[in-house]
Amino acid sequence: MALRREPTARQMRLAVELRKLRDAAGLTTRDAAALLGVSSAQISQIEAGLAGVSEKRLRRLAANYACSDAELIDALVTMATDRTRGWWEEYRGVLPSAYQDLAELDHHATSRHDVTVIHVPGLFQTADYARALFAYMNPEFPEGEVELRVEHRMKRKVVIEGPDPIPYETVIHEAALRIRVAGRTASQAQLARILEMSEADHVTVQVIPFALDDFAGAGSTLVHLGGTVPRLDTVVRDAPHGTAFLDSEAQLEHFRTLFRRVKEASLPPEQSRDLIHQLAKEL
Repeated sequence: MALRREPTARQMRLAVELRKLRDAAGLTTRDAAALLGVSSAQISQIEAGLAGVSEKRLRRLAANYACSDAELIDALVTMATDRTRGWWEEYRGVLPSAYQDLAELDHHATSRHDVTVIHVPGLFQTADYARALFAYMNPEFPEGEVELRVEHRMKRKVVIEGPDPIPYETVIHEAALRIRVAGRTASQAQLARILEMSEADHVTVQVIPFALDDFAGAGSTLVHLGGTVPRLDTVVRDAPHGTAFLDSEAQLEHFRTLFRRVKEASLPPEQSRDLIHQLAKEL
């Protein structure tokens, strides 16, 4: 079977988890290869995300790595054997791979938590708001390139607006609600959209008001995606070199704690809706 040229974030995550299990067992790639009767190069390819692994081989490795976490093993098997080709595949080779990786992670997530400071969360953005953002950040893009990105962002909303939405909690700084990214009319429509979504049973919206004392988290924009088991959670961060997917246990626990702290410091949902209503009237 040909090696993958560009593994997806989900494929890379499976590879990383298998490498973690092997390292925890104190085994080398040569040891793992001997367990499966393959070459150490094949193990290296699997652990680099360049090659897949069958359910049978994955379970054999897990058993020999003395992994007794049945839920984790089942989740890894699902990752290894899932052949879903979602709507995002039509954008592969058209948009940067991070767009497809984010959409695929959303699709498989069991929950999502966002903290945004400057911009409205992507899953809440109207087309006009997203269009203004993409056009500003990429002034050299022709209109068609901007529209592709807007179209992709609108389709990603299926995870909270579709027939089987996931639980979604977001904390938005008042700054993001006040900045008129796309003009007054578009801003009014954007606030109305947030208020509409805040009424959904699976959605929780909280606001960090300007009046909050001792808030040092102004740069703490983050996305936390729940995995099938907590160990498979993912944190997404914007980095200078592009989108970063964080998955170490220490990083995940750090950002879970950070989200809890920001959430506790924010206005409760009802007061948050009152503030958004007030801001809409002021436009």
